[in-house]
Amino acid sequence: MKNILIIEDDPAIVELVEIHLKDIHAELTKAYTGFDGLDLVKANHYDVIILDLMLPDINGIEICKRIRAEKNTTPIMMLTARSEEIDKIIGLETGADDYLTKPFSIREFIARVKALIRRNEMSTPEPLPVPEILQRHNLTMDTLKRKVTLEDEVVDLTPKEFDLLHLFMSNPGISYSRETLLNTVWGYEFSGYEHTVNSHINRLRTKIESNLTNPKFILTTWGIGYRFSDEII
Repeated sequence: MKNILIIEDDPAIVELVEIHLKDIHAELTKAYTGFDGLDLVKANHYDVIILDLMLPDINGIEICKRIRAEKNTTPIMMLTARSEEIDKIIGLETGADDYLTKPFSIREFIARVKALIRRNEMSTPEPLPVPEILQRHNLTMDTLKRKVTLEDEVVDLTPKEFDLLHLFMSNPGISYSRETLLNTVWGYEFSGYEHTVNSHINRLRTKIESNLTNPKFILTTWGIGYRFSDEII
């Protein structure tokens, strides 16, 4: 049974979500304030976190930032009654993995939760078209364990950061546009938010590059986008 946390101050939405999550054999833990939710995240493991943007004590953006600051990579789906583009951009750039605007279709909601669970599962990995271990100089990726190490030190990545790095390391030397990266890693529904890629690239570089002004792994292809160096052995 999957464990899902919802941080949402509307009891009607919480009840609706709980009813339908039972259909996919998921157990729901409920927090009606942001600080209660943060306490639960620190004390327990969850397969998915459903996070409301507007809460009575602390907003969802700040909660997302604090969760990621603790190197917690649990997939986060952000909910909001607001549909402004800037909200979606900020949510994605602070580490959220998906974004749904209220009112939402419960079928779409369940489908997205299931997709996040599948993405995060490690127990029954599907066959991969790349080797189990990717090695580029002192950077190593175990694709089945979803584990990255740099000089034998574990690098904590969010699911999206891992997926981006996986794509790059699997295809060194190939340049990807921001639109291609967004469609490949996030999916077509995020078309138009290519600038979110820049934020994730910057965070990836912060975690794996020793010199941000002269990166050796993730390089900029001027006029196109980004590529992983094919000169690193």
